[in-house]
Amino acid sequence: MANAESDKTLRKIADAFKELAASVNSQTADIEVAPFSRACSFVSPLFGCLGIAFKFAEMDYVAKVGDLAQASKSIATLNAMLDRDIEGNCVRKAGSHTRNLLRVKRGIDMVRVLFEQILATEGDSLKDPASKAYAQVFAPHHGWVIRKAVAAGMYALPTKAQLMKKLNEDEASARIQMQNYVAASGPVILYINKLFVSRELGIDW
Repeated sequence: MANAESDKTLRKIADAFKELAASVNSQTADIEVAPFSRACSFVSPLFGCLGIAFKFAEMDYVAKVGDLAQASKSIATLNAMLDRDIEGNCVRKAGSHTRNLLRVKRGIDMVRVLFEQILATEGDSLKDPASKAYAQVFAPHHGWVIRKAVAAGMYALPTKAQLMKKLNEDEASARIQMQNYVAASGPVILYINKLFVSRELGIDW
């Protein structure tokens, strides 16, 4: 049973981000690229479970997490990764590791807000939680066409019960893991924001 529990998507996401949060809170306060990309890869199936509304996010997110996983073979930490792109004068170029990190950060932030909203919302509909999460994290960076397509896709979202079934979760255990992820991802997202702000790169591009 323990193995079945540890294999569950939400448990894997929460546990991996707890480890990242521990790195942020340690004295070295540095996140390695390999465990970061691995933790983020556990989030990918969640986008798939949300259906057509987040199909664009799933495809974009999976590709960029894959790039960071490749980068981890030659770059040890997120700090070093940003510094290398700054030295190469390619921070804002499409496909740069730094640009991809910013996009991946938005993905994990969207899931954090989604979980917060699910935990705070009664009923079986995911439309309000998903709409609020999208509006807060992704919408400011998307053009009208994508925003319109996402709004249409919100009507095809699974219900909360359907999502739990896809994730092989019961509501009680899911709530615990969602709370764990919200608590652990906060410091990780803040850490990444600081990496950008401390280098005067900004986080809104």
